[in-house]
Parts: sequence; structure tokens; C-alpha cells
Amino acid sequence: MDNALEQILEAWRTNNRIGLFLIDHISDEGMKCTLSKRGGRNVVRQFCHLHNVRVWHLESRAKDLAKGLHKFETHDEPDKKTLKKHFVASSERIETFLTECLAGKPKRRGFKKGVIANLSYFIAHDSHHRGNILLTLKECGQNLDQKTRYAIWNWDKI
Repeated sequence: MDNALEQILEAWRTNNRIGLFLIDHISDEGMKCTLSKRGGRNVVRQFCHLHNVRVWHLESRAKDLAKGLHKFETHDEPDKKTLKKHFVASSERIETFLTECLAGKPKRRGFKKGVIANLSYFIAHDSHHRGNILLTLKECGQNLDQKTRYAIWNWDKI
């Protein structure tokens, strides 16, 4: 893969596939797990937060790309099918945003440090919450099997 744009987009797609992979491999019981004692986010609500952050960034950086995207309310707990549908939609819009930023499209307000900084932020944010999710599952006795936990690190295969 020689094209820098294709490498950027593939990094984003891989990151998103990891989220979708985890959604598929976490049990329904695991999706309800939380470490919060004060009503904080459970696992499914952490995934909703990831989606919402994508939408919020688009609303301030490319309003037209945010139009029509669903935003989850604070206490929404969608089923996996619904969650994945919206997760895919926001991922596709972020991919369009990254592409258009690199192309210099007007009305695309990326980070001042550039599109790679945008990509890095989105991946770091998703990764941070995936770490929280895996810790939550472990602490709640819903730990994913070793094969699944290791699969998210094999970016050449996922």
C-alpha cells in the first residue's frame, strides 16, 4: 500500500473493525458491566460514547457530515445490531472527513496540527475506552478469552 491516503484510511478502518469485533465478542451480560458505583457508563454506554464523540467532532468540524447521524442519549443502551449500525455510520463519515481534509475541501476544520493528528486523536480515544472496557469486563468476571484479547492487536489480520 503506497498511497498515504490509503494508509491513513486503512488505519482508521482497522481501528473501527476492532471496535466492531469487540461488540461481537462481548456477551450481552458483559455489555451491562460497569465498575462505576455512581451510575457511570457501562460497557454498551462506553461504545455509545465512542460513537457520540465522532458525531460531536463532525458537528464542529464538518457540519454537513454530521447531518443524519444518530446521537445516543446518556442512558441509552442499544442492542448490538443497533449499536453496530450507528458505529459503522459514524466511522464512514469520519473516513470521508479525513479524505476531504487531506484533499483541502473547504469547510473542513481539522486539527491545527493536521489530519494525522485528527486520526491519532480518534484512534487514541477509541483505544482508551477499549482498555477501559476490557478492564471492566475482567473486573466483573466477564473477561474475554485470550484468543479474542490478542486478536485486537493483530492489525495485519483484523
